[in-house]
Amino acid sequence: MCTRFVLEQDRLRALVAALDPAALAALASALPADRFNIAPGTPLLAFRRSDLLTTTSFRPRWGLVPSWSRDATRPPVNARAETVAERPTFRDAYRHRRCLIPASGFYEWEERGRARHPWLFRRRDGQGFFFAGLWETWTAPETAPLETCAFITTTPNATVSPIHDRMPVVLDAASARLWLDSAAPPAALAALLQPAADDLLVGTELIRRTNHLDHDDPACLTPASEAPPDDQFSLAF
Repeated sequence: MCTRFVLEQDRLRALVAALDPAALAALASALPADRFNIAPGTPLLAFRRSDLLTTTSFRPRWGLVPSWSRDATRPPVNARAETVAERPTFRDAYRHRRCLIPASGFYEWEERGRARHPWLFRRRDGQGFFFAGLWETWTAPETAPLETCAFITTTPNATVSPIHDRMPVVLDAASARLWLDSAAPPAALAALLQPAADDLLVGTELIRRTNHLDHDDPACLTPASEAPPDDQFSLAF
């Protein structure tokens, strides 16, 4: 289950340029600041295909609320690849409203007794990637429309499996273009919802600063091996 991730400007620029240079040009004046602890319930940078078949950015809230939902409480932040095409919550979005969420790394937590130890997973080559996502628009009486999104998760590869039993679906620019293609056949989409290759990612155990949602700074990326002996965030939370 993916519930926290990282997005840095340098990797974002390279990633979006490879996807669609026009989308990067449109975003240039509003690039988001580096984020080191992005959590559910917050607005994200995402990309979707417009009616003109151009890639456009938007800012959905993380936690998908179907258009038919009675309220927006406790929305799911992840959709399982195995059931996304059939579950009513995600079925229509999977068919018609797919999106991409850029990232430069994601966190998973290793449970050791009562302690939760964060691990950061990045591409081995240092490049960014896209999460395969879905988006929806929900409207309540007398409120503005709310756009929301969720990530798709799948079984873990050999890198992630020692830490967690799920991982997000990650896409490079070529696969991302297919994910946004409204004419893509179902079999081609399903083929994208697989674990990343075992050699694509590398995992690093971090100090526990990331465990606290109030912390969103480069120190969140400090490897556990570099923590001072008295570092409070390697011992707390």
